[in-house]
Amino acid sequence: MLNHIVLMGRLTKDPELRHTASGVAVASFRIAVDRDFNNRDTGEKETDFIDVVAWRQTGEFVSKYFSKGRMAVVSGRLQMRNWTDKEGGKRTSAEVVADNVYFGDSKRDSEGGGYAGGSYAGNSYRSNSESAPASNGGYAAPAAPKSDFAMLEEDDSELPF
Repeated sequence: MLNHIVLMGRLTKDPELRHTASGVAVASFRIAVDRDFNNRDTGEKETDFIDVVAWRQTGEFVSKYFSKGRMAVVSGRLQMRNWTDKEGGKRTSAEVVADNVYFGDSKRDSEGGGYAGGSYAGNSYRSNSESAPASNGGYAAPAAPKSDFAMLEEDDSELPF
């Protein structure tokens, strides 16, 4: 069976790092993930709030480098957890157990309060406002990103694929 999920969203609050009785680190956090479609009635996108649990080094990493508002890409598995509430009722919760958590934005984006509408070129950040000047009726085409790769010669007959 296959149980794999990949989500991208913003943390709704700072991660909470705890340790089990045996000293294993576990970080809990929630991400807000926009749906791909608009609500039929309101015309606005709806948001899902998804609980995520990251264990051991992944949990320590999230706790150290992520904070409220930061964009995260979470890769892991969906897990259902059964529990009993204060009134004795049986409850079920869905959560993602993270295998890997990646940065979904740059540090500069997160400090500025969100996505700045920019693009990446190598290791430097360049916003779209720094693109090439408009010469075609107001449309500004972004400048081509710099590359460390060299162009191949036209003769590619000796390539192994």
